[in-house]
Amino acid sequence: MSTSDGNIRAIRELVGARGFSAYVDAAVERQIQRDLPKKAADRFQLMVSGWAAGAVGRLDEERAGVGVTPLRAFPLPSGWGVRLWFKDESVQPAGGLKHRLARALFATAISDGRIVEGTPVVEAAGGAMAVTQAYFARLLGLPYTAVMPKGANGEGVERLGGTCRYVHPPLAIYEEAAGLAERVGGCYLDQYGAAPGVDWRGGSLAEELFGQVDRCPAWVVVGAATGATSAAVGRHLREHRLPGKLAVVDPENSAYFPGWAAGADDYGTGMPSRIEGIGRPRMEPGFAASLVDLVVPVPDAASVAAARRVRQVTGLAVGAATGTNLWGALELAVRMRDRDEPGDLVTVIGDVGERHLRTCHDDAWARGKGLDWRPHAARLADLLDA
Repeated sequence: MSTSDGNIRAIRELVGARGFSAYVDAAVERQIQRDLPKKAADRFQLMVSGWAAGAVGRLDEERAGVGVTPLRAFPLPSGWGVRLWFKDESVQPAGGLKHRLARALFATAISDGRIVEGTPVVEAAGGAMAVTQAYFARLLGLPYTAVMPKGANGEGVERLGGTCRYVHPPLAIYEEAAGLAERVGGCYLDQYGAAPGVDWRGGSLAEELFGQVDRCPAWVVVGAATGATSAAVGRHLREHRLPGKLAVVDPENSAYFPGWAAGADDYGTGMPSRIEGIGRPRMEPGFAASLVDLVVPVPDAASVAAARRVRQVTGLAVGAATGTNLWGALELAVRMRDRDEPGDLVTVIGDVGERHLRTCHDDAWARGKGLDWRPHAARLADLLDA
């Protein structure tokens, strides 16, 4: 093997491990200039940047092909003077709101040089986020591994060509994912750590939502996991000097409500959320508390009851997190009604799927979790059916 061939192989390995930014740092530049003919170096750089441009282009094309997700009216009593809208993210190709963040994570990692052609992608995630990332990895022709807690269901990832690694205890998934990425020369997407700096490339829910409504909502109501969506909404409201406010709904065991109320960015509960897709045992770096006007704590049983109410009205088998959204939005709608403040609220249908029929829409599942949803369902009926 020639010296040039050996150096090309070394650089390929380095790029896979540390990304394109490592390739162009001064030390590597000196090595290239010393050991490789300039034309070979130029060809290699064009190959890497050419793939990146094509990959980001495919992500942009995918976003354009999806189009604008619809706003769906949720009926409230006519005398309230309040309209409630659901932005239906279940129509995304991977079936939910996580689709937007997953796309942005890939685009940002490619633009930063952490993902190049063939880079193994690794994430600590389960549920909808893991499935959605597997979707984008397949779109870009990249190997993908989701590290998730033992006992989690990785079938959705595997159907899309990804692999799953199961570890215990659950909090070990982050260290294992970072270590695996290092060992295989891959990119650890790190959704929680990367969320504060994600580049939405025009694809955030906030940018799209405010282009759809005929007047600024009095409240936009969202849940929080990484905090990326709530931060995007809050920044949009402030940057455009809009009169609307941002409310974040938070399930039991999550750190966001007590951390926001106490002004403690390092607050932690040490307990996992029972509502899939939202709530965290700690304040994540992507949660911009200063942009949030109100955090509404929602009992988990109320989330289950409200998810069932959404299904009753729309026919959609939504997840419990959508029920959390509805419950919080209704609390604010009642406040507006009682204060004679007409206006709109917008919240989100996070995802829809048959798997939810086996969880929040299943009585045996609810009993097993100790969630008595019936009193909350009765309250919803009294409020909305009167």
